Amino acid sequence: MTVPEILLCLCTCPDTDSAQKLAEALVGERLAACVNRLPGVLSTYRWQGQVNTDGEELLLIKTTAARFEALKARLLELHPYELPELIALPIERGHAAYLDWLRSATQDC
Repeated sequence: MTVPEILLCLCTCPDTDSAQKLAEALVGERLAACVNRLPGVLSTYRWQGQVNTDGEELLLIKTTAARFEALKARLLELHPYELPELIALPIERGHAAYLDWLRSATQDC
Protein backbone atom coordinates (compact mmCIF):
# COMPACT_ATOMS: atom_id res chain seq x y z
CA MET A 1 0.00 0.00 0.00
CA THR A 2 1.39 3.40 -0.92
CA VAL A 3 1.36 6.40 1.38
CA PRO A 4 -0.99 9.14 0.08
CA GLU A 5 0.85 12.17 -1.25
CA ILE A 6 -1.89 14.74 -0.52
CA LEU A 7 -3.56 15.16 2.88
CA LEU A 8 -6.57 17.01 4.24
CA CYS A 9 -5.94 17.84 7.90
CA LEU A 10 -8.64 18.81 10.39
CA CYS A 11 -7.97 21.03 13.38
CA THR A 12 -10.34 22.91 15.69
CA CYS A 13 -9.51 26.27 17.27
CA PRO A 14 -11.20 28.04 20.18
CA ASP A 15 -11.71 31.38 18.41
CA THR A 16 -11.29 33.45 15.26
CA ASP A 17 -7.97 34.98 16.27
CA SER A 18 -6.18 31.70 16.95
CA ALA A 19 -7.67 30.14 13.78
CA GLN A 20 -6.48 33.07 11.65
CA LYS A 21 -3.02 33.05 13.24
CA LEU A 22 -2.63 29.34 12.52
CA ALA A 23 -3.96 29.62 8.97
CA GLU A 24 -1.63 32.50 8.11
CA ALA A 25 1.41 30.81 9.65
CA LEU A 26 0.84 27.46 7.94
CA VAL A 27 0.23 28.98 4.50
CA GLY A 28 2.89 31.69 4.93
CA GLU A 29 5.52 29.09 5.84
CA ARG A 30 4.46 26.82 2.94
CA LEU A 31 3.40 24.06 5.32
CA ALA A 32 -0.09 24.18 3.78
CA ALA A 33 -1.29 25.30 0.37
CA CYS A 34 -4.67 26.44 1.65
CA VAL A 35 -6.57 26.60 4.93
CA ASN A 36 -10.35 26.99 5.00
CA ARG A 37 -11.90 28.31 8.21
CA LEU A 38 -15.39 27.15 9.14
CA PRO A 39 -16.85 29.18 12.01
CA GLY A 40 -19.79 28.16 14.14
CA VAL A 41 -18.75 24.57 14.86
CA LEU A 42 -20.09 23.15 18.13
CA SER A 43 -17.86 20.45 19.61
CA THR A 44 -18.97 18.08 22.36
CA TYR A 45 -16.11 16.17 23.96
CA ARG A 46 -14.89 14.58 27.17
CA TRP A 47 -11.97 16.41 28.81
CA GLN A 48 -10.58 15.81 32.30
CA GLY A 49 -13.57 13.70 33.30
CA GLN A 50 -16.27 16.13 32.17
CA VAL A 51 -18.42 16.39 29.07
CA ASN A 52 -18.15 19.86 27.52
CA THR A 53 -19.69 21.63 24.55
CA ASP A 54 -17.87 24.63 23.11
CA GLY A 55 -18.02 26.79 20.02
CA GLU A 56 -14.96 26.46 17.79
CA GLU A 57 -13.65 27.16 14.30
CA LEU A 58 -12.73 24.17 12.16
CA LEU A 59 -9.66 24.42 9.95
CA LEU A 60 -9.50 22.38 6.74
CA ILE A 61 -5.79 22.26 5.97
CA LYS A 62 -4.52 21.04 2.58
CA THR A 63 -0.92 19.83 2.53
CA THR A 64 1.38 17.07 1.32
CA ALA A 65 2.55 14.04 3.23
CA ALA A 66 6.11 15.35 2.89
CA ARG A 67 5.17 18.53 4.81
CA PHE A 68 2.99 16.89 7.47
CA GLU A 69 5.59 16.49 10.24
CA ALA A 70 6.75 20.11 9.91
CA LEU A 71 3.11 21.26 9.83
CA LYS A 72 2.35 19.23 12.96
CA ALA A 73 5.34 20.67 14.83
CA ARG A 74 4.38 24.24 13.95
CA LEU A 75 0.70 23.71 14.78
CA LEU A 76 1.57 22.26 18.18
CA GLU A 77 3.86 25.23 18.81
CA LEU A 78 1.22 27.85 17.96
CA HIS A 79 -2.03 26.24 19.08
CA PRO A 80 -3.54 27.51 22.36
CA TYR A 81 -4.98 24.12 23.40
CA GLU A 82 -3.05 21.75 25.64
CA LEU A 83 -4.08 18.89 23.32
CA PRO A 84 -5.05 20.22 19.88
CA GLU A 85 -6.95 18.12 17.38
CA LEU A 86 -4.92 17.24 14.30
CA ILE A 87 -6.26 14.51 12.03
CA ALA A 88 -4.89 13.81 8.55
CA LEU A 89 -7.08 12.19 5.90
CA PRO A 90 -5.64 10.89 2.62
CA ILE A 91 -6.79 12.50 -0.61
CA GLU A 92 -6.87 9.72 -3.17
CA ARG A 93 -8.40 11.63 -6.08
CA GLY A 94 -8.98 15.20 -7.14
CA HIS A 95 -8.73 17.74 -9.94
CA ALA A 96 -5.21 17.16 -11.29
CA ALA A 97 -4.45 20.84 -11.86
CA TYR A 98 -5.52 21.70 -8.29
CA LEU A 99 -3.39 18.90 -6.84
CA ASP A 100 -0.41 20.10 -8.91
CA TRP A 101 -0.93 23.63 -7.51
CA LEU A 102 -1.13 22.21 -3.98
CA ARG A 103 2.18 20.39 -4.43
CA SER A 104 3.90 23.51 -5.78
CA ALA A 105 2.47 25.77 -3.06
CA THR A 106 3.99 23.60 -0.32
CA GLN A 107 7.45 23.17 -1.81
CA ASP A 108 10.39 24.85 -0.12
CA CYS A 109 11.73 27.78 -2.11
